[in-house]
Amino acid sequence: MLTGAFADAGADREEISRALASLATGGSITWDRVQRRGMAATKFRVSVDEPQRLRHLSGILKMIQAADLPDAVKASSERVFRVLAEAEASVHGVGIERVHFHEVGAVDSIFDIVGSCLAVHLLGIHRIVCSPVNVGSGTANTEHGALPVPTPATALLLRDKPIYSRGPALELTTPTGAAFVAALAESFGAMPPLRIRSIGYGAGDHDFKQHANIVRVMVGEPSGAPESTTVSVIEANIDDASPQVIAYATERLLEAGALDVTVLAAQMKKCRPGVILQVLAAPEKREELIALIFRETTTLGVRFYAAERRVQPREWIEVTTKYGPVRIKAGADGFAPEFEDARHVATASGVALKQVLAEAAYEYLKTR
Repeated sequence: MLTGAFADAGADREEISRALASLATGGSITWDRVQRRGMAATKFRVSVDEPQRLRHLSGILKMIQAADLPDAVKASSERVFRVLAEAEASVHGVGIERVHFHEVGAVDSIFDIVGSCLAVHLLGIHRIVCSPVNVGSGTANTEHGALPVPTPATALLLRDKPIYSRGPALELTTPTGAAFVAALAESFGAMPPLRIRSIGYGAGDHDFKQHANIVRVMVGEPSGAPESTTVSVIEANIDDASPQVIAYATERLLEAGALDVTVLAAQMKKCRPGVILQVLAAPEKREELIALIFRETTTLGVRFYAAERRVQPREWIEVTTKYGPVRIKAGADGFAPEFEDARHVATASGVALKQVLAEAAYEYLKTR
């Protein structure tokens, strides 16, 4: 489905077909135009005449290295297979080189991974952002028998990633697809600001009644809209920690890279006064900051969710007051003297902080 979607978005199908043929697997591919619930999409089909055999990671990597592929595609394909092998090794409790690839060692899965990596290269994509992943439900029939969905390898690959289950009781995300996004997606969540260049739809085998069985790929360029960003909001209700502990945790969170930390007074259960510790963080910093909250406060649980925020572009401008230099954080519609600069100047000069702030604002406005 991914390879079909990338091809539908404009990746050269003839180039993909030629490159995959150089893997010398004995498989062949076709590109079909199909419909899923009335939506037109590209179906990437793989056919193999000879019986499939088990493959180890080393054998697959040798195939990739011997193929006629750009070095960047070989590197990204190997990265996906290594991530997949690590997950399978963990699930089965064996070393990575002892992993027997069953379904994912088949020709169609090799073509899926290498084909998608090549398509990404052909489209000139440098950054991949993935939406929350629909894993499906029910059971999946595998070489190891019936397994619950998501299968163990898929679940491990998507650990710490946003997933959900909706639609028919089938496996909707395979280890192959999970490995691709786990290895190559920079982040998961809301769509980043972009100017859409092309859109592609890749079709799956089934035609569900509940929804169109397709994967959509949107290829674009940064739109220059930095005000639209995704953040993680982390919150904890705390009613058994001293103010000193909360203050110290706040400082540590900011030092660790939190975008902002807020402490809100709250009335907790049994009428106990407490606080709500709220942290704004870049998504990639979420787990680190959660661990810090557990370490530095008394809470036994946190909640977190994704949110979007808008931030005006800003710049730093240094002004010279009669008491000393102070930086100004200036945006399109407002400005503010940097507090730490003003405090340092006030302490060094013996002038009241409010006077330094007013003087810095006056000097900035003189230049506008």
